[in-house]
Amino acid sequence: MKVVSINRGRKRRLEGRSFRGSTGIFKEPVAEPVVVGELGLEADAVCNTRHHGGPDQAVYLYREEDYGWWSDQLGRQLAPGTFGDNLTVRGLPDPGLVIGSRLRLPDLLLEVTAPRIPCNTLAQRMNDPSFAKAFMRAERPGVYLRVIEAGSVRAGDGIELERYAGDQLTTVDLFRDSHRKLEAEMIRRYLAVPIDIRTRSKFEAELNR
Repeated sequence: MKVVSINRGRKRRLEGRSFRGSTGIFKEPVAEPVVVGELGLEADAVCNTRHHGGPDQAVYLYREEDYGWWSDQLGRQLAPGTFGDNLTVRGLPDPGLVIGSRLRLPDLLLEVTAPRIPCNTLAQRMNDPSFAKAFMRAERPGVYLRVIEAGSVRAGDGIELERYAGDQLTTVDLFRDSHRKLEAEMIRRYLAVPIDIRTRSKFEAELNR
C-alpha cells in the first residue's frame, strides 16, 4: 500500500446550480513533500469549516482503485484530487476501513474517523446535480482521518494498516447509516468508537431526544 498522489487546493469561487460560494475542493497534485499537522496539509484551503475540516477531518483519503471504478462509470479519466482528496492511495484492501484503524506512514500516523458524505459542492464540482445521489449509491466514499502523529508525507510513501481492536464498524457502515434512523443500541456502538466530532454530536443529540 502506498501514496500515489498528494493533493492540495487553494480557495476558489464556484458558481452553479448546486453550489455558489468559495471552496477548496479543487485539489491539484504536488511533487514535493508536504507538512501535515493537526488540521491537515500545510497550505491546503478549507473554506466551509462548519461542515469540513478540523482535527477529526484533517485529511481526506481516496483510493486509486475507486477512481478507476468511477472513470469506467463516467467514461472519462478522473485525476487524483478530483473529489477533493488530499491523499490518493493504492492498495488499501476495501473502500471501507474500520473506524479507529490507523495508517502508519514513514513520518506520519493517521486514524480513521469517518466517511465522506457527499454535498452540493461535490455535485457542482462534477457539474452534475445528481452526482451526490450517485456517490451515495456507489458506496465508495473515501475516508476522513485525524492526525495522531504530525509529520510530512510524500508521493511513494508506504502505508501500513494498524487494525483497531474494538468494535469493527467501518466507514461504509457509517456511510450507509448516515441517512437512516438508528436504534439507540446502534448509536451507542458508534459512540464507543473514535468517530469524528460532528457525527458524535449528532448521535449524542439523537440519544438525548
